[in-house]
Amino acid sequence: MKSSFVLCILLFNWYLGYSALSIAGTYQGKNLYIQNPEDEDGFGFCTLKVTVNGDLMPGGISSSVFEIDFSLFNIVIGEPLFIVIDHSEGCKPKILNPEVLLPRSTFKVSDISVADGKLMWKTTDEHGKLPFFIEQYRWNKWVQVGEVQGKGTSGLNAYEFQVIPHSGENTIRVVQVDHSGEKRPSREVKFRSSVPVVQKNPVIVKTVIRFTANGQPIETKYEIFDAYGNIVKKGFGASVDCENLLKGAYYINFDNKTEKFIRG
Repeated sequence: MKSSFVLCILLFNWYLGYSALSIAGTYQGKNLYIQNPEDEDGFGFCTLKVTVNGDLMPGGISSSVFEIDFSLFNIVIGEPLFIVIDHSEGCKPKILNPEVLLPRSTFKVSDISVADGKLMWKTTDEHGKLPFFIEQYRWNKWVQVGEVQGKGTSGLNAYEFQVIPHSGENTIRVVQVDHSGEKRPSREVKFRSSVPVVQKNPVIVKTVIRFTANGQPIETKYEIFDAYGNIVKKGFGASVDCENLLKGAYYINFDNKTEKFIRG
């Protein structure tokens, strides 16, 4: 039924001699600019009308480039947008700066802490829904350990994530990455865990690596690299099956340390 309804709309638009170009996004405080070619018959321009969230834009489209001024619609930053540009057949307007409708990372952290292994943080000034990536500093690098979807609203937002700590001092932060590709981190939070120091054995591995603490099996996050720095295994557990590894030297990250081992 829905597909038939959409087909009817398309056929009706074709009968009337126009098509529609649409774009959705989030208002980030900047306006859209539209390249507007001449109509194919040479009389006037391609665009016939523009609507923003269903409201008609009042004129301003009779030029080769025009601006969609969102201040005319009382749009607030962070509000969803749906723009429809009706245009003649045989020509098509071009949106010159569609990236301005993509959500930007603008969050500010008002509080961040860890209690009982749970990371909790509060933010303000979010202007679009972007995920928060939880990163833990271990093995001399930041390692992504989880993800929480952001709420995207400018008021106070609260989040939490259960962290799997390693032994000793832990360092945690949250980051966002928007369309610019730049990583925006929060401030770091440190805490000391009660996880015992993890040991790995044996040094020369035949089939399995086992992790222990105080003589008992213990689960830990791990990564195994070959001699060329290529990652060959990663996961979380109390043991690693190494039967499919070729003989030679490897490096393993586990707990909060890096060690070398030989697959014999």
